[in-house]
Amino acid sequence: MSRPLKIMLVAAEASGDALGAGLAKALKVRLGEDVAFVGVGGPKMAAEGVVSPFDIAELSILGWIEGLRAYGKVKQRVEQTAALAEREKPDAAVLIDSWGFTIRVAKAIRAARPDLPLIKYVGPQVWASRPGRAKTLAGAVDHLLALYGFDAPWFEREGLPTTVVGSSALHMNVDAADGAAFRASRGIAADAQLLLVLPGSRPSEITRMAPVYEATVRKLKTTNPGLEVAVVAAGTVAHDVAARVAAWPFRVHLVDEAEKYDAMRAATVALATSGTVSTELALAGAPMVIAYKIDGLSYQLMKRFVTAKHITLFNVAADDRIAPEFIQNEATPAILTAAVGRLLADPALAAEQARRQTAALDLMGLGGPDPSELAADAVLRVIAAKSGN
Repeated sequence: MSRPLKIMLVAAEASGDALGAGLAKALKVRLGEDVAFVGVGGPKMAAEGVVSPFDIAELSILGWIEGLRAYGKVKQRVEQTAALAEREKPDAAVLIDSWGFTIRVAKAIRAARPDLPLIKYVGPQVWASRPGRAKTLAGAVDHLLALYGFDAPWFEREGLPTTVVGSSALHMNVDAADGAAFRASRGIAADAQLLLVLPGSRPSEITRMAPVYEATVRKLKTTNPGLEVAVVAAGTVAHDVAARVAAWPFRVHLVDEAEKYDAMRAATVALATSGTVSTELALAGAPMVIAYKIDGLSYQLMKRFVTAKHITLFNVAADDRIAPEFIQNEATPAILTAAVGRLLADPALAAEQARRQTAALDLMGLGGPDPSELAADAVLRVIAAKSGN
């Protein structure tokens, strides 16, 4: 009797952990007991049987300068991950998102096990900056699972076989979300304006953005004292967010992961740190303002390489600034207060923005097959091709 197929999954932050868990589930549906997992991940992957040798929270690094400061720790974890691949001898390794960490892992595994099929799940955003990373990735892995159709040509030009699987964020079940129930459970009147703040899922994002958002809300409430405020505490940073929000000098409804989509449906306007959450908000019909800041020196270095006009994915897909974006020095309380205030003051403007946001999701592949299932099929095809089956 042949042994089960062994798949290595490697994720270094919360979004990758969710993708890895979805992929593991889809592979188990196809193979049942004939698949086993090893690798690196967070709690969602652990629930699917991936026992991580270390806590991935320490790898949630943002910005070049922070990356340099954490280089020693990252290098150690790369070596551990490559050693795991050498020891466990998986049939393939899937390296999920987190460019800085996973490209190092890919090179280390390739050096130790040149025959092991390497699959990258989510490529670097070369359409936004440093297009040379497409060539780097093509030289390091065998296949790419891309989230969006506009990703693929960048990598295929470099000879990297690419499968577009779509984004799991586009498959959020908005129909099950109940904004009215969320408002009722918090004592928020049906006609009250509700601002939903989503400060991020990385510790560095919370450190930079939470004070900006607190000051923004404070300004908004001086002219709109009846404004209700809810803040989402993502699982990976929940304690930090809760502690910060507890010190804010006004009432805040703290929202956990389980209530997040209900809160999105309930929101009049959202103020969010750039990321996958912008897609989820668009699906939920919430008009939004997007903000983002990184370490100042990292930004000075990075802006030399940035070529994209937008950072919000549906803005990129539409090639239009549908949702306002304020990056780095523009992400100030004064500017954010004005942008959020415009949407709160003009329901017609807010409704039109929400409509255009949702329409732009069609350009990102809304309504396509389940990404985890497409990813599982692609992984099995790569393994079969490599083994000659």
